[in-house]
Amino acid sequence: MSGTAAETSGTAAETSAAGKATVTAAKAVEYRGVSLGYQGKPALTDVDVTLREGQKLALVGPNGAGKSTLIKSMLGLVDVLQGSAAVFGRDPGAARGRAGYVPQSGSLDADFPISVRRVVMMGRYRRIGWWRPARAVDRKAVADALDRVGLADRATHRFGTLSGGQQQRVLLARAIAAEPGLLLLDEPFNGVDVVSQEAIVRVLRELSAEGTALVVSTHDLTLARELADLVCLLNGRQWAAGPPDETLAGGPLRLTYGISG
Repeated sequence: MSGTAAETSGTAAETSAAGKATVTAAKAVEYRGVSLGYQGKPALTDVDVTLREGQKLALVGPNGAGKSTLIKSMLGLVDVLQGSAAVFGRDPGAARGRAGYVPQSGSLDADFPISVRRVVMMGRYRRIGWWRPARAVDRKAVADALDRVGLADRATHRFGTLSGGQQQRVLLARAIAAEPGLLLLDEPFNGVDVVSQEAIVRVLRELSAEGTALVVSTHDLTLARELADLVCLLNGRQWAAGPPDETLAGGPLRLTYGISG
């Protein structure tokens, strides 16, 4: 592991949104010396980070850096080749029921004839089962999630008629409806209009204040600095991890993006 990563990971483990120690908050994610890969071939190495309940972690790096790999590993969908990886103290796959996932835009066929409400109800399926009717508590969770992302008035609209930003907010509502302790968002701001971006940021801050741990991958350094408590710089390996003011400084960023000078 690089000296930068090793030196900042301890700070990352104990820094909260208020900049204070959060040693009493439960660890949502704890990766120690982790290498991740597919079919035995490493895709991302030297991952060393701790995320506690209520913290917001931004994953920053170029395309193909391993951001999506790290997010999917927290769902147990990527092999851990080395080190220890835990989500809420368990193997990531075993803890999948406590995680919500917002995929990159375009993951749901916009031409599929399904209502916004029905998309969000998918977030409740692991609680009610695929073939059981929704209960009052499920319908309320869906309504609350749509209201939270500012799309309550679009519940009966067809998903494909919404703008790209609105579709992304619907997918966020779907994840919220599952009531996760850990929320994973893969490039949620790509192709999103300003109104939807502001709505997503607002909701993420609210969820964090309520104790939800958040992991967000992004190319936007300004958003990462404004939103996150912790930042991981990735490019085939973890180059740095810690508070934004440290990790998004010139040195770590140049190393991550391979910029000399």
